[in-house]
Amino acid sequence: TGRYWIFDVATQSGEPLDPASLYGRVQTASWSPNSDAVVFTRDNNMFIRHLDSDTATRITTDGGSELFYGVPDWVYEEEVLAGDSATWWSGDGKYVAFFRTDESQVPDFPVQYFFSSPTGSQKKEGEENYPETRKIKYPKAGAPMSVVSLQLYDVRKGQVFTVPIENDFADDDRLITEVVWAGSTGKVIVRSTNRESDILKTILIDADARTGKTVRERDVQKLDGGWFEVSETTTFVPADPAQGRVYDGYIDTVIHNNWDHLAYFTPLNNPDPVMLTEGEWEVVKAPSSVDLKNNLVYFVATKDGSTQRHVYTVDLHKGPQSIQAITDAKQIGYYEPSFSKGSEFMLLTNHGPGIPWQKVLSTPSASQELSVTIEENKELEELAKKTELPIEFYQTIEVDGFPMNLVERRPPHFDPKKKYPVLFYLYNGPGFQQVNRKFTVDFQSYVASSLGYIVVTLDARGTGYMGRRHRCIVRGNIGYWEAHDQIAAAKMWAAKKYVDAERMAIWGWSYGGFMTLKTLEQDAGETFKYGMAVAPVTDWRFYDSIYTERYMHMPQHNPEGYDNSTISNMTALSNNVRFLVMHGASDDNVHFQNTLSLLDKLDLANVRNYDVHIFPDSDHSIYFHNGNRVVYEKLRDWLINAFNGEWLRTEDPKPIGQMDGLG
Repeated sequence: TGRYWIFDVATQSGEPLDPASLYGRVQTASWSPNSDAVVFTRDNNMFIRHLDSDTATRITTDGGSELFYGVPDWVYEEEVLAGDSATWWSGDGKYVAFFRTDESQVPDFPVQYFFSSPTGSQKKEGEENYPETRKIKYPKAGAPMSVVSLQLYDVRKGQVFTVPIENDFADDDRLITEVVWAGSTGKVIVRSTNRESDILKTILIDADARTGKTVRERDVQKLDGGWFEVSETTTFVPADPAQGRVYDGYIDTVIHNNWDHLAYFTPLNNPDPVMLTEGEWEVVKAPSSVDLKNNLVYFVATKDGSTQRHVYTVDLHKGPQSIQAITDAKQIGYYEPSFSKGSEFMLLTNHGPGIPWQKVLSTPSASQELSVTIEENKELEELAKKTELPIEFYQTIEVDGFPMNLVERRPPHFDPKKKYPVLFYLYNGPGFQQVNRKFTVDFQSYVASSLGYIVVTLDARGTGYMGRRHRCIVRGNIGYWEAHDQIAAAKMWAAKKYVDAERMAIWGWSYGGFMTLKTLEQDAGETFKYGMAVAPVTDWRFYDSIYTERYMHMPQHNPEGYDNSTISNMTALSNNVRFLVMHGASDDNVHFQNTLSLLDKLDLANVRNYDVHIFPDSDHSIYFHNGNRVVYEKLRDWLINAFNGEWLRTEDPKPIGQMDGLG
């Protein structure tokens, strides 16, 4: 939240967004496309301020602690919108679409703070030694969720209205994942899924006629047993008969022959796509931009390698045979573009594999050539030359017929005649990719270059950009195949002449923490001897509903899958030499409850071959009171002790006299 002001650049003068509420805390605000009004949310109610008026007009009146407008709740902000606004202006500024969120049925989860105050409130005298408890409306898997509905505001009439949708999802089984206005047509495209994210409906609302209907529906549970990821890149393409576009349409990402590809739908209510891309590769957050004058669609894809990102164009009418790369696809690269409004220019960021750089470049849509270097990173380049960075080997391995990307980081002075300890680092969340061609210097680089260990990262089954067959096999039983693949890769490395098979460890944070424990559990000390898990999920019933149910279904529909994915085999964990668990006590994302549940199971089984470190008042990132430095130094020191054999000595403790043969 903040205090918002309107600043006039021409007159160099400012005024409060709402002169009647100088100290009101605004949660989100957005300009109309005509720059003549601002719509904003304050105290969970929506307001509009027309610039020709000195006062703000209230749009909603009943917002409160459990009902709010124009802003998302915790789980929508975290898992769907990735931001704090749930407000969308129509292209002509006549309408505003916004979320109405009722979270009255969502249970509270208490997060305690012992040494800090997230609210900044002063405690009463005599109550200074009690923790502050922040109650978060957090829907865990299977629990009641907030009811989110789309409402519209007619700016000219000053009316709020809701459009009934034919064949809509029930209130308790609906996620609204994207809202896109079709320019100035008065129509809005809404993507909505069921709670488990495997049935997608594309809904077309006509705000002028106040009607709405489902124009496209797909059930991926029947298609491949998978799920729909949230997409925020659907792009409206207006009709222009002179350019061969007879009707309005839109570009969306769809599933095509096991891969994610671009499709063109026209007219707006047409359920049948015209495919723009195809092949055994995937588009990424596409399209990036559309040149309406030349019918050129710009997009990023893995066409020239799943670990790479290049920028391409495709002609809206010619389709897949017209695809052309506009970055140098002959060279390994990882690019990210940002386009000007007419697609004539792009800010192109090269993230690697070399030193990152940024340029403003003209595109094939431009009539003149332009190339302006924004950043060369000369200082970083000089520093990199003086620094002994790890030697990286990218490769593809195969497990059970599935190809998987892997990177091995070797110490700078690697000697194949020596035997090295190996640390596996993983995340391996569904749809995520860690093995890519970005230039990266991180903790793994430090371990390889400064500690002299080999560090391996494998993107196992379930990860992204290798097709849906590779990705969706994990659904309903996350952790099993991913751990199976990590162990298979570890066995391959253990067999290498330069690897010390008795000194192999694995570590990860968040989902990677879960995967560390799940891999140790499945392996039971056979391959990995050590593990380090930071902020791990240990039971998916404890995590948020939208994320978890997308990959696991609801617990009520898949109890066996939840049981299997829980870290539950303490005997198997006891067969490892030792493992480390660290967690922030005030983690509002992966709750500390996860680690407490694991500790309870370990106690019941009388298993003690582990260390635990709790960070007071730290959230999921672990920063409070020097936490971030401590967490990485602890990882370093614990790993050194592991590979030095210290934990072997503590495995069977004896009094010193007995160790010296005096007992």
